[in-house]
This record gives sequence, structure tokens and C-alpha cells, in this order.
Amino acid sequence: MIADEEFIRGQTPMTKQEIRILTLAKAQIKSDSVVVDVGAGTGSITVEAALLAPKGKIFAIERKAEAVELIRRNVEKFSVNNVEIIFAEAPDGLEDLPEIDVVIIGGSGGYTEKILDVLNTKLKMGGRVVVNAITIQTSAGALEYFRAHDWKYDAFQVQITRLKKIRAYDMCQALNPVWIISAEKNR
Repeated sequence: MIADEEFIRGQTPMTKQEIRILTLAKAQIKSDSVVVDVGAGTGSITVEAALLAPKGKIFAIERKAEAVELIRRNVEKFSVNNVEIIFAEAPDGLEDLPEIDVVIIGGSGGYTEKILDVLNTKLKMGGRVVVNAITIQTSAGALEYFRAHDWKYDAFQVQITRLKKIRAYDMCQALNPVWIISAEKNR
């Protein structure tokens, strides 16, 4: 896994290393997987997914121009050539995607259900979706969608606290809690 400090960041939110580790473990990306990273931000998950799927293809969907530029720069920095960046606000930009193995949703702009509706038509049977949610509404929307579509799913919330050195002391510094919801399309 790549250290957070290695990514070019700017002011765009980034999925922290500990959350990336858990997200990618739940995604179960294979070497030839086709992966969609919705709300790709800085591209930290995009880059890590591209490294896990060197024979696959990663589509990074992002609506903010500054973030699209950061993704491009991080893709270049880590020399991953299996990434296509789509500058659009999902669900726009998802219609022309090929068949998908894995979807990771890190940002939905409040359109979780609409995004899942479009991606459901593209996701292979047995394909996986991982939603990282920091709001109750996103968590609830994803869980309701998976329940309504009779998908197999699980969820857990993680709270990461890191040590921060302050002179001779170590202080706890909490990161935002994140719900990690994973689901498998079974019909």
C-alpha cells in the first residue's frame, strides 16, 4: 500500500491509507478486473486498484476539475497506464462503460441510488460494490438499495486514530469515521 504522503493531494479529500486497505480487501480486485471508482477524488483508490489489476482497466469518475487534474498527476506519478479518467458527475458518464467486475463509490454527490441503478446494468453477476460513506444518508441509501435488490451485503464502521508527535509527546488524532458497505450482485 502506498503511504498517504506519496500522493499529490492539493485541497481535494483523499481516502486515507487505512480505509484504502479495508476497501480494497472488500473489493477483491483480481489482476484482470474492470473497476469503476466513482468520486475518485485524488485518485488514491484508482491508483491502488490499477496496481492490483495490471491486466485490467480502471475507470475513475470525478466531477471536480481540480480533482481530475490530481488523478491525472497521480496516475502519471505512479506510472499506471490502465486508467481512464472520466470528467463527469455520476451517474452521468457511466452509461458507456463496459461490463464491470468491481465498483467502488467514494463520493456520490447524494446520488447513490441513481449511480447504483446505472452500474447495476453494467456489473457482472457476482460483481462487487464497495461504498465508503461518511454520511448517514449515503449509508442508508446504499443499504436500502442492496436490501431492495436482494443483494448479499455487509457493513461495518471504522474509526481510525493515528498518533501525532508533538514535541516529546504522542497525541491521538482521530480521522472521520467511515462506513464501509460491501455487496455482491447475486441476481
